[in-house]
Amino acid sequence: MISAESLKFMKNLMMCSGPSGYELEAAAVFRAYLSDFSHKVYTDVMGNTTGVLNPDAKFRVMLAGHYDEIGFQVVYISDEGLLYFRPNGGIDKLTVPGLEVEVLTAKKRIRGVIGKKPIHLLTPKEREVPPELSDLWIDIGAENRAEAEKIVKIGDPVAFVSNFRRIGNNRIMSKGMDDKVGAFIVAETLRELSKRKLKVGVYAVGTVQEELGLRGAITSSFDVAPKAAFTVDVGFATDIPDVQKKILGEIKLGSGPELTSSADNNIVLGKMIRRIADKHKIPYQETAAHRASGGTDTAQIQLSRSGVATALISIPNRYMHSPVEICDLRDVEGAIAIMTETIASMTGKESFIPGID
Repeated sequence: MISAESLKFMKNLMMCSGPSGYELEAAAVFRAYLSDFSHKVYTDVMGNTTGVLNPDAKFRVMLAGHYDEIGFQVVYISDEGLLYFRPNGGIDKLTVPGLEVEVLTAKKRIRGVIGKKPIHLLTPKEREVPPELSDLWIDIGAENRAEAEKIVKIGDPVAFVSNFRRIGNNRIMSKGMDDKVGAFIVAETLRELSKRKLKVGVYAVGTVQEELGLRGAITSSFDVAPKAAFTVDVGFATDIPDVQKKILGEIKLGSGPELTSSADNNIVLGKMIRRIADKHKIPYQETAAHRASGGTDTAQIQLSRSGVATALISIPNRYMHSPVEICDLRDVEGAIAIMTETIASMTGKESFIPGID
């Protein structure tokens, strides 16, 4: 059961806004929380934040969950005081018109709405296709360019309005599930491991710029130089209409975290994780992922230095890359338990060479 203190941390983290490259709010919350139980906490030049247990151990295990999110960036201010923008990460155009957003200025958050031409004024052909992002704008209530320029500047990041709430008994909704839920799990796993006697060093990393090409994972994994690494991200729940199980498999919210079999996942470490999960009767779901390689920090961490034994643990997610992503707390608890028990069982003498170990 996730504690009230941990749920408070989850809410605080989810309410942060941090489009890729601008993750300062999330980093500050993550750093403060880890400082209560880590032997060492630091943030690097990219913005990745790392909490460490047992730093003198030669055998290092890395945990990674990215706390950046998709968003936008201001590129032009019109004479009417409207802000034109570009996407920052993988934006679904269908969800954008009518959104409430926040411009993250140097001084404070500025509320705005994403506007478009009213449906009454669209031609029949225009009504059939979603508008291009270049045909949309952000209205912050400014009456002209001069007024808008006093409030915002070119290059300011823009985020979906912050939100977090419980839905039903076990489910949670936020714009930032991808992947602040992974960063939360990484932090909670480190907290649980701080209560254990460890034979390995553990490095829990909140990574940055995943949505722009797994960039924070590249530098942080080089820094940590782990022997093994666990990446936590969201995966596609297939328990909603029109998502084809024959392509993505059967993945349900609340049935456990997803354990992945793909080229990004070390076979030996994968067997170890499943053995530990089975031993402790922790439910999990099997997935082959939505493609053979890539798409999460796992892919870059695996290729760091001379190679790392990696494992991707995914939290089923509905409505990914929207302002209303939904996950299940039972899957979150399962992921924390699997990683905690697996790492606590390590002796520091493990080897992960496929076909030999």
